[in-house]
Amino acid sequence: MKPSSGRPAAPVPLVIESSVIEGLPAEGALLLRTSGSLDAHGAQAWSDALRGHLRQADRAGLRPVLDMAHVQLGGAAVLRTLSETTRARTGRPDLIIVRARPGVREAVHLARLDGVRLYATLDEALRELARTASRVEELPAWRSQMADPLRPSYDDLHKEVRALRARVRTAPVIGMAQGALMVRYGLPDSGSAFRALREASQRFNVPLRVLVSAVVAARPPDGDVWFLGRRALPVPQLRILARADRDPRYRRQMIDAVLHEALAIGRAPAGHVQFVDPAVNALTLEAHHGCGEAFLDHLAGGRGEGTADAAARTRGRQVSIPDVATDALLADACRRALLATGTRALHSVPVLSSAGLCTGVITLHWPDAGHRPTAAQAAAFTLLATDTAAWLSWYHRSVLTDALEHLHRSLTPALGGVRHPGRPGNPDPAQSTHNPEGVRRMSNPQQPERRRSDKGGATPQDSGELKARQAARRDAEARPHGSDKGEKGGGEGGGVPPAQRPDHP
Repeated sequence: MKPSSGRPAAPVPLVIESSVIEGLPAEGALLLRTSGSLDAHGAQAWSDALRGHLRQADRAGLRPVLDMAHVQLGGAAVLRTLSETTRARTGRPDLIIVRARPGVREAVHLARLDGVRLYATLDEALRELARTASRVEELPAWRSQMADPLRPSYDDLHKEVRALRARVRTAPVIGMAQGALMVRYGLPDSGSAFRALREASQRFNVPLRVLVSAVVAARPPDGDVWFLGRRALPVPQLRILARADRDPRYRRQMIDAVLHEALAIGRAPAGHVQFVDPAVNALTLEAHHGCGEAFLDHLAGGRGEGTADAAARTRGRQVSIPDVATDALLADACRRALLATGTRALHSVPVLSSAGLCTGVITLHWPDAGHRPTAAQAAAFTLLATDTAAWLSWYHRSVLTDALEHLHRSLTPALGGVRHPGRPGNPDPAQSTHNPEGVRRMSNPQQPERRRSDKGGATPQDSGELKARQAARRDAEARPHGSDKGEKGGGEGGGVPPAQRPDHP
């Protein structure tokens, strides 16, 4: 045994490492792993570093999660730093702290700091984020979360089952994307493909389920560049969704904004937003607010037929159901789920692309039967849907396509890529259009320009619209004049013909 020198050990430098948590159960969380020693001398430096990471999370629309499992010492220094930091975040999402040491937990618990939530484990915090990720607004309110993780509540189990159902529906698409990458790039196993997908997802802040769906739905690359002839695509001019604090590069932030504006226009207490997943050609729940558990379970079960959403998608126009109890449009299962949650009236608004294809549906719920939107509200819903379609098209052609191009480049050895991607890093500004400094400084967002042939467009979005236009011309030549029964997808109740379904992400 070596004799002690009698001098105290030097404090370990305090380090904060950040990483984005994507996919279920919590989409859009910024995990801040803190390690080292915290004392009175280093409290100010740690406070400054923490505030910088929190500002980054706020700009990106992410929920901050602070992991303090490896923080030594602390006590009063931690409490004072957290108190000052949360006081400056009034009106922002709560700071979530996981795996804090007993002394820190006890200090925060007794001080009852506003804007701080304590969780025993990271999984417990992620389950809570899964419940609150789609809320339109959330005022900061302190509450202790020191419950025993071995005794989850019925509400926790109920929502976890719903999240597992959603994951089961996503798993086959992830498997198809992994298989496509293994065959296309000669990867040795599915783990290598998944690591490449996860790295691209985190690098460009694109949800993993959105990225794998794009890989499956987009046409395969046949050269060094996946989408030939792309040019800079400016951010669209948005009339309702355009606000200074909204960054169109962040998908979760914009979807929450769509739902927030819809609820404000319709003065509705509840609503939800669904987008079409091109890999399975089905509506997928993206955000909800105020919806009952029974109805959310109905949507999570994948039973999309016999709903107002399906009718609005098929018809290509707004669908209003003033009385849920008697309207024959609804299926019995959907009717029972809505009535059980107190919904008596619905209104669904389709999100139509420039080619007339439905890419999503916005639906509002009211507790009173007989409710119908006014003419002014219907016009505002149309404008909101137009904004949503313009943003979604831009997002597909720029941020999402950038992620696909990076994935192709990183897995192609001739381009200097690697077959076994390691830990995610920061994107190269010279090779990426995804500039984290701001939307107006994006150096090269993409836009379709040249086509390889008449059979496909330069991007998946362009390919889908070209396919729809070609099918429409063939139908017009084959039918006598005046025989068409609708303008959107075959008329009322006709559905979308297979030739017109998009093949873009």
